[in-house]
Amino acid sequence: MRGFCLGLLIVSTGFVNPITAQEIRKDAPKSPKKNNEDYKHGPDSLVQPGVPQGKVTQYKMESKVFPGTVRNYAIYVPEQYDGKTPACVMVFQDGNAYLNTKGDFRVPVVFDNLIHKKEMPVTIALFIDPGVVPAKEPKGRSRENRSFEYDTPSPQYSEFLEMEMFPLLEEKYKIRHDAAGRAICGISSGGICAFTAAWVRPDMFGKVLSHVGSFTNIRGGDIYPSLIRKTERKPIRVFLQDGENDLDNLFGSWPLANKSMAAALKYMNYDYQFVFGTGGHSGRHGGAILPESLKWLWRDTPPAPAK
Repeated sequence: MRGFCLGLLIVSTGFVNPITAQEIRKDAPKSPKKNNEDYKHGPDSLVQPGVPQGKVTQYKMESKVFPGTVRNYAIYVPEQYDGKTPACVMVFQDGNAYLNTKGDFRVPVVFDNLIHKKEMPVTIALFIDPGVVPAKEPKGRSRENRSFEYDTPSPQYSEFLEMEMFPLLEEKYKIRHDAAGRAICGISSGGICAFTAAWVRPDMFGKVLSHVGSFTNIRGGDIYPSLIRKTERKPIRVFLQDGENDLDNLFGSWPLANKSMAAALKYMNYDYQFVFGTGGHSGRHGGAILPESLKWLWRDTPPAPAK
């Protein structure tokens, strides 16, 4: 399986103009206790008076790409969406974690504020939960499909997005089809999932945001630092966040894996940022810096190309 995935992933997609890589930087409180993640939300993560609020609608779907699975998903539409101009799109794995307006990330609130201030483009957010295989017996237990969907370095999840999720979105809204107008994000296994989606389909996603990404050997994802170094640079922009107290277990070291990813991106002159703090395996740090992460990812986004 490891060799099979390797063959799938090293598809050349062409060269792009030189872009500036960013150095690793510290962004953390000084001298914290272990896992004492003293990160605070700023004003862009709080509901602000006079800022129009987008609408969130919840749905459920059954997948054919991942047979037998069902999942919840939600769509956020900003107030500024006019129904005529195709909107940018950002996909969030573990959607409920990012959707929760009282949680670490608070994406609807952050989008409301940044779109209102024109610090990111008008963007529709698609929040997708991992699939679940329902129990066949009344007293049986459902089976989580998260690790298979997220940790496997293969094109299958990208196919799921392209063939099933985007068509559902386009039934209701006009969205951009160019990679510059699409971003993808995730935490932990969702982080490596987001990177894989852009890596295998840089024509579909031009921006990646990973929080404490699992670039370790859960299902072979530790191959990425080497693949990045050996593969012609792809036209994707990458933001990585991790912390010195992240996981270290039989699958590998999360801090070391993320540092290796950043080093490989730097070596290949990618447009990237790596923010390394003191936190553990959680969304506290990533949530606190989410507004700045989004501003960086969406900076200089060009208008939708003419048809």
